[in-house]
Amino acid sequence: MSEKSKKAEMLGLIEKLNEAAKAYYQGSEEIMSNFEYDELYDELIKLETETGITMAGSPTQKVGYEVISSLPKEAHDHPMLSLDKTKDREALAGWLGNHKGLLSWKLDGLTVVLHYRDGKLAKALTRGNGIIGEVITGNAKTFINLPLSIPYKKNLTLRGEAIITYEDFRKINESLPEDEEHYKNPRNLCSGSVRQLNSEITAKRRVRFIAFGLVSMDDVDAEKKFKYRSQEMEWLDNQGFETVERKSVIGDEVVAAVDSFEHKIENNPYPSDGLVLVLDDIEYGKSLGRTAKFPRDAMAFKWQDQIAETTLREVLWSASRTGLINPIAIFDTVDLEGTEVSRASLHNVSIMKSLKVGVGDRIRVYKANMIIPQVSENLTMSDTVEVPKECPVCGTKTELRDDAGVITLHCPNPSCPAKSIKRFTLLTGRNALDIEGVSEATLERFAEEGFIRESADLFKIGRYKDEITSMEGFGEKSFDNMMKSIEKARNTTAHRLLYAIGIPGIGAATAKLIADACDENWEKIMSMSEEDLKEIEGVGPVLARGFVDFFKDPARAAEVTNLRKELHLEEGSTVKDDYFVGLTFVITGSLEGYENRDELKGIIERAGGKVAGSVSSKTSYLINNDVSSTSGKNKKAKELGVPIVDEATVSKWIHEKKISK
Repeated sequence: MSEKSKKAEMLGLIEKLNEAAKAYYQGSEEIMSNFEYDELYDELIKLETETGITMAGSPTQKVGYEVISSLPKEAHDHPMLSLDKTKDREALAGWLGNHKGLLSWKLDGLTVVLHYRDGKLAKALTRGNGIIGEVITGNAKTFINLPLSIPYKKNLTLRGEAIITYEDFRKINESLPEDEEHYKNPRNLCSGSVRQLNSEITAKRRVRFIAFGLVSMDDVDAEKKFKYRSQEMEWLDNQGFETVERKSVIGDEVVAAVDSFEHKIENNPYPSDGLVLVLDDIEYGKSLGRTAKFPRDAMAFKWQDQIAETTLREVLWSASRTGLINPIAIFDTVDLEGTEVSRASLHNVSIMKSLKVGVGDRIRVYKANMIIPQVSENLTMSDTVEVPKECPVCGTKTELRDDAGVITLHCPNPSCPAKSIKRFTLLTGRNALDIEGVSEATLERFAEEGFIRESADLFKIGRYKDEITSMEGFGEKSFDNMMKSIEKARNTTAHRLLYAIGIPGIGAATAKLIADACDENWEKIMSMSEEDLKEIEGVGPVLARGFVDFFKDPARAAEVTNLRKELHLEEGSTVKDDYFVGLTFVITGSLEGYENRDELKGIIERAGGKVAGSVSSKTSYLINNDVSSTSGKNKKAKELGVPIVDEATVSKWIHEKKISK
């Protein structure tokens, strides 16, 4: 196994072991036996010994979190200069000439300098002003892919970028409470996370470190050891660091290489604001010296902003779930970076006012970092757009707030529908319309942009393809996958729709009871009276009254009608049997022959059985493909004498429509 493969294996083991420990200590269902845990733990120790690398987060390390009162400041051993930059690909190629260079991403996070002593991480500093940085050693020890110890046992200094991936950024935003404002972008979140006074907070943000340069090392013959930057980077790879993606080029290959990186932007997992080209020959690079501002052995490439002139047609005011109301410029469609763009955020009242926008103005627009549409300039500056005095969603009188000189507009109404993003989240949930890949954070972004105002709008989201694929963290592939999920969700059942519309008190189980009583016929469901509903076992007078009142509300009824038009319901498809009547099942572990647990649950319920979430004395069977597992549910079943059966056994009963011993 290569050193690279060993490192990948270590990272996989760390993730598995930490997940297992979390499940065990937090009292949730165990996901592996103690024997399996010990076996994997021993394998991790073996790999750490073989490689000399110990990663941050490894369960073999007991590193406590550090809390400090302020970040100390310290001078860098080697000043960190900025890079000269260009937006011209041919100029970049000309700068390199016939020399060999390394072209890599210019990462958009927070630059960090690491110092290792005797093979251990001794100190970490932020870039600061290039001369003096902030000490963040405790926080760096929580970076999820950073080695705390390495094979090289002398002094080592290197540089890299602390980043948060788009995927982790979305997950962090999704985990926030409904009334808490979301983070704007991965770069700002990363910067704030790395500079925390409490390293436990940093640990929760899943910060990663990507090395992009070796600064110094103790070996007296280091200059002989590494003649090329590419050798340095390969050596850092072998020390356990994740290094920046790079490509070796000479002058006439530069333009094609830049094009290649450009095509990767859409699916790049972390933020980047350009490229860096550095001379591969270390000695030659040093011989060029430096200017007062820049070293002469490297050049930054910034994407050339494609600017288009167009006419502003409208300023749309978009309310979010936090109450913030942001202005959005709607303009005649222009082509930018290969996509059609017709809208761009104006961010807040202050920025909108500084641009002095008015309907009919000639404006210039571009895509920041080739991703995010922005208005760069207003050529007419008529300054005729007024800030709305009422919320565009609920009509409540708006409030202007001054936050350190930035003026923002807010809706103070706690019941404003724009703040009810949870209804869209419910709609897409597994027990509702089951739309995969549409997170709460994504739904919030769509609502803020004005793409979705009611449930049916989600099924018309395709008309905003160009705008969505231009969003940060979204691309063609993400959009196509989302559309496939949405199209798949059009085919559903009446009981899923009933649960999805969010009638107070009507959960998934109750929705199924009501739909079954109506043979999954949607028209019958909507026309049910309180008396009809109360005849269904499990539906009381309060639920029945709330159900009827829901459909009496004209606005709600209209929204449900619009949503129904977008769906194809499998009416009357419920098959009722009785071979599981009187039996209660609990399902645990992974399934092989069913798409998910809900599918098997539905089959059991249609056969008259019940499915519970935990094992009790009332449980008839525990379904678990790992019958010999030592998980909490298996232990409980054995204690209570509840039979444990595998999926194949249950499938046989379903096929034969009877319990066979």
